Amino acid sequence: MPSVSANLLLDAADATPTVAQPATSGRAQKLATRLRNQVGRAVCDYAMIEDGDRIMVCVSGGKDSFAMLDLLLALKRNAPVRFELVAVNMDQKQPGFPEHVLPAYMAKRGIPLSVIEQDTYSVVRRVVPDGKTTCGLCSRLRRGALYRHAGEHGFTKIALGHHRDDILETFFLNLFHGGRIKAMPPKLLSEDARHVVIRPLAYCKERDIARYAAARDYPIIPCNLCGSQDNLERKRIKQMIARWDAESPGRSDVMFRALKNVSPSQLADRTLFDFEGLRAADGSGD
Repeated sequence: MPSVSANLLLDAADATPTVAQPATSGRAQKLATRLRNQVGRAVCDYAMIEDGDRIMVCVSGGKDSFAMLDLLLALKRNAPVRFELVAVNMDQKQPGFPEHVLPAYMAKRGIPLSVIEQDTYSVVRRVVPDGKTTCGLCSRLRRGALYRHAGEHGFTKIALGHHRDDILETFFLNLFHGGRIKAMPPKLLSEDARHVVIRPLAYCKERDIARYAAARDYPIIPCNLCGSQDNLERKRIKQMIARWDAESPGRSDVMFRALKNVSPSQLADRTLFDFEGLRAADGSGD
């Protein structure tokens, strides 16, 4: 199936929404336009959406997933191709989880919502010792449940709400702790090759998303698993990047551009470049 034309989709991102939106200031409207354009550009650059796609939009109740759903809906209204968006939430049975919030919000907006119920919270608490990071196990359990749901319900794409800052932080986590040049790709094929994961917010900055979410007044649901861990290494990486940006404004922009401009011949990975076969050109003139 053909992917979305870059010019047509960017026109759709620029278009004025065709349904009523909450009243916003001029500054908030400019922010919304910028975010829509960034999502449209990411979708085009990485061929994230094709005609006839049925996209499972993973909504946790956090600012990023709320914003992603909103921006994809705005894009869909004027897009040159037809695709379906279905919001999917995973109820991990955290104590005190306000299970009524998302259904009520989606019903008010007229957005289809499916809820996956799986008690990963108890599993994580039982398996991970106190004081240790729960993110790894929690993420694996959640990913498995989402992949299974996508396969059972015929979704062609799985949309996750990771943004530009998440991608940069993951790069440094892998660099400092994993010894790998690796981040989060905007588009990913699952290991079993059965699912395509897309990250439409790949070009969006977290601070812009936070401002957008505040203007839209989403009913944010905190994550008790992650929010209770103040010493996560990811938070230290986030603080490091923030310091660099304060000292040299725009540095994170440059770093993200670097992730899109890789020169394998200037690194040292023999699987990416044929160093053994490297030879000087014959200068004999024959």
